[in-house]
Amino acid sequence: MVNQVQRGDGNCQSCKSDSSGSNSGGESSKESSRCSTPVLDADRSDRLRDKMRRRMESRDRWFSLEFFPPRTASGAVNLISRFDRMGSGGPLFIDITWHPAGDPGSDKETSSMMIASTAVNYCGLESILHLTCCNQTKEKITDYLTKAKRLGLKNIMALRGDPLGEDWEEEEEGFNYAVDLVKHIRSEFDDYFDICVAGYPTGHPEAESYEDDLRHLKEKVDAGADFVITQLFFRADTFLKFLEDCRAIGITCPILPGIFPIQGYQSLRQLVKLSKLEVPEDITKVIEPIKDNDAAIRNYGIQQAVEMCRVLLESGKVPGLHFYTLNREVATMEVLRQLGLWIEDPRRPLPWAVSAHPKRKVEDVRPIFWASRPKSYIYRTQDWDEFPNGRWGNSSSPAFGELNDYYLFYLKSKSSKDALLQMWGEELMSEESVNEIFTCYITAQPNRRGHKVLCLPWNDEPLASETNLLKDELEKVNRRGVLTINSQPNINGKPSTDPIVGWGPAGGYVFQKAYLEFFTSSENVTALLKVLKKYEPRVNYHIVNVHGRNLTNAPDMQPNAVTWGIFPGREIVQPTVVDPVSFMSWKDEAFALWIEQWAKLYEDESPSRMIIKYIHDNYFLVNLVDNDFPLENCLWQVIDDMFELLDVPPELLNDGAVSE
Repeated sequence: MVNQVQRGDGNCQSCKSDSSGSNSGGESSKESSRCSTPVLDADRSDRLRDKMRRRMESRDRWFSLEFFPPRTASGAVNLISRFDRMGSGGPLFIDITWHPAGDPGSDKETSSMMIASTAVNYCGLESILHLTCCNQTKEKITDYLTKAKRLGLKNIMALRGDPLGEDWEEEEEGFNYAVDLVKHIRSEFDDYFDICVAGYPTGHPEAESYEDDLRHLKEKVDAGADFVITQLFFRADTFLKFLEDCRAIGITCPILPGIFPIQGYQSLRQLVKLSKLEVPEDITKVIEPIKDNDAAIRNYGIQQAVEMCRVLLESGKVPGLHFYTLNREVATMEVLRQLGLWIEDPRRPLPWAVSAHPKRKVEDVRPIFWASRPKSYIYRTQDWDEFPNGRWGNSSSPAFGELNDYYLFYLKSKSSKDALLQMWGEELMSEESVNEIFTCYITAQPNRRGHKVLCLPWNDEPLASETNLLKDELEKVNRRGVLTINSQPNINGKPSTDPIVGWGPAGGYVFQKAYLEFFTSSENVTALLKVLKKYEPRVNYHIVNVHGRNLTNAPDMQPNAVTWGIFPGREIVQPTVVDPVSFMSWKDEAFALWIEQWAKLYEDESPSRMIIKYIHDNYFLVNLVDNDFPLENCLWQVIDDMFELLDVPPELLNDGAVSE
């Protein structure tokens, strides 16, 4: 479980003004925006243009997605969740638009810079940051680009941008055309960034002519742009003619068609207004009679987009499709499914979510404790100069960042306070009430008030499929106060293609030691320590409370590999460990979540808050590893023996108590 295991309004670019010289506004998923380990695949730091080139050479089709920064903090939380969901389908990249009115280069959770940074660092998605030069000085643009580089962003969509007023006003110390921005990026940052520019299949509405606009596009490419994404259009032949015309004047870089699935009457009108396009009459005739029926319009838009995309793909001239999502997922995902481009490959490059930050390209080992909170782990290790590669190594050297991440927007629960109270109890009566919440999460059954428990403070997602292999045993122990937050079954040589536990490339075999991590009372721990004596050295344990009372049989505090894989022609890959030193950093976070995410839902001094605080103050956090992975998992027998010992009359258990 990684409770338990996790295998994560504005204008779209098509409405932007741009241009130089005119006021312009199946297997394939394994090389998607998700990074892959350098041990198992090509260098994970591969440039986006190189990924495109390889896909084109292999005639492997791809798709990409555009999003815009939300207006509110809660909208940012929802958008990051959408990244995780839509990222599972294998986009080659995503791009984030730039909105001058929204303080786009700031550290606000709603800024373009922060949304793009989060997509790269915490969602593992190859991302393009839009940047406009409208009303910006050269110095300010350089500052933005320097910040983008520091945050791990490697790709820029260079646009002129829309004027803030009715008319364009030249910027004395800035740039007036996108070609100037492209030249500046290449001049100041050499070849660090891959640069994308915008193209207009019908010519920009403010260009002198279609031919003139094509010449300006070539100027941008000649200045250093690596590829082009087009404005939306409504006919496949519109794009194919544009592509042919571009090739005819010597534009040889990839040109991706911008696809807009019609999703609603008002959004279509707004988009057409901003982009100054005309909707073909036959489309208008269909939409006008159903303009008040959003579902009908969306269904029509899906079919219209599918038919157009099929023509584009069947032409053999279009290697990839770029979708303007309007921050919605249903229509775009359905179009991709019907085209056969949406591929949720169960195989993961590693058992944990990988960051796309270039400095983490060698990282291929992590402690198992953060498996359900990978974004927190990335945040807390963001200042590391070196990352584990090949093995965890000297576990005492890494310094984890401070515990100030609970309020970061990408770590907040997707559920509202009201929804969390419905799931976790508007009023708790006892510790047994908490046991019930954990049990309901494990079983996916409604709580006593009829609400399904879809998350816990340690995991904001429903149970992973791997956890279901342990479901019956997990239900039993949670009912009795062994509150599990992390687990994995023992695996002995399953194919790497296994849809539940597989990871890495095909042709390999994966292995796991049984692992269990839980909170439980000091009384239970007293009995557990007695029981564990007869399971040594087969079972390693680490037991700690919030005050730092530390009990372990880990030899010399060395890390213990708990997952590994063997692949053709490769060394053994060992991506996950139980590490006693990092467990102490995780301990602080795991205990704090009781207070930060759960107790604070209730009023000060309320009975519910005091129950959670009692658990926080008095329970222990325990991890157990069964090292004999070829045999049946013995950890359930360990817990059974603990309960059996607890059934002995209390006076026989007084010695050896661990409570403080």
